[in-house]
Amino acid sequence: MSSNAELNELKHKYVAAGAASPATAFADRAENAEVWDADGNRFIDFAGGIGVLNVGHRHPKVVAAVKAQLDKLMHTCQTVMPYEGYVKVAEKLSHIVPVRGHAKVMLANSGAEALENAVKIARAATGRSNIICFDGGYHGRTFYTMAMNGKVAPYQNDFGPMPGTVFRAPYPVPYHGVSEDEAIRGLKMALKTDANPNDTAAIVLEPVLGEGGFYPASKSFLEKVRAICDEHGILMIVDEVQSGFGRTGKMFAIEHSGVEPDMMTMAKSMADGMPISAIVGTDKIMDASGPNSLGGTYTGSPTACAAALAVMEVFEEENILEKSQALGEKLAQRFGGWESKFACVDNGRNMGAMAAFELVSDKTERTPNPELAAALCKKAREEGLILLSCGMYGNTIRFLMPVTIQDNVLNEGLDIIESCLESLV
Repeated sequence: MSSNAELNELKHKYVAAGAASPATAFADRAENAEVWDADGNRFIDFAGGIGVLNVGHRHPKVVAAVKAQLDKLMHTCQTVMPYEGYVKVAEKLSHIVPVRGHAKVMLANSGAEALENAVKIARAATGRSNIICFDGGYHGRTFYTMAMNGKVAPYQNDFGPMPGTVFRAPYPVPYHGVSEDEAIRGLKMALKTDANPNDTAAIVLEPVLGEGGFYPASKSFLEKVRAICDEHGILMIVDEVQSGFGRTGKMFAIEHSGVEPDMMTMAKSMADGMPISAIVGTDKIMDASGPNSLGGTYTGSPTACAAALAVMEVFEEENILEKSQALGEKLAQRFGGWESKFACVDNGRNMGAMAAFELVSDKTERTPNPELAAALCKKAREEGLILLSCGMYGNTIRFLMPVTIQDNVLNEGLDIIESCLESLV
């Protein structure tokens, strides 16, 4: 087996710079919330592959389902010859995803692909072209989803003009001075100044900003967006790629509000690391485009479908949603202690286990400190903890460890953060 040093040499020689990880430790094996690198070093995983591993690395039920599927069928392309897994996943999602009316499903491979297809479907269903997104939103790295992202760097850098007909509105983040009223005013203004409602197919938003900083939208804000969509015949598309599949203590974050969108996108923790995503929407909307208008060679592959079905069984059998709520409460308690202890820790928040805090240089002014966030993540990695930052200002520390993390491993990781903060400030 190659060492970290040997693999880094290969990375520098053969992997495109824009795709190469800055990390120097290469994952070799993993179990639940722990990863071992090519040199045998152990890491506690608070990143979960960026929110992909809510039921943990290599959940035994998922591994068994994938192995069983490999013994039967790996690929046909479901548009050439369909198979049971695809329709069973569609059936299951239709029953659990809270869109309006009877739901139908398209499966894809990634979150970005789900968003691209959601836009295609929305255009076909409405006969309109415009899309409105929000500041701080993140929807992917394909060209149209790059245009939808509410943050330029690093996603749009170097890639030239973005596709048109994408417009922006403020996302409510009271901590950073954007109230719910201001966000709604900005959305209504966008419909007056840039995106004619009669030409606007959809409003796309995350119920909890992901890359934008883990800020949840309030129930009343989501209700107002729903009302604006209804007033103008605009579709409401909710992006649950990062917040879905139990991260917030419910299967989907939008369920906290009771609002029913017209379409939802999901991916990440849907299949515990296997590449799959879904677009779920009201049947008439999902059926709007013509024959053979949606699909792809690998979309909804048999192995990924087997993993997704196993994940949904794990949720039912192992009380994952309750565990997510309990994990969020543990994190919130620890954040509170850090806010009292450290002058740099502020605005601890969580919706279930979708949790984060800010690092600031001045709590009164709420001045972001991205340098400290970067230093904390770096030092934590040196101490054996994988930790991620995010946010419009790069100063948010986010928590995406598996919901199934053992208490002793969780506490060990949190102790590493506290020790790192003590040494850095």
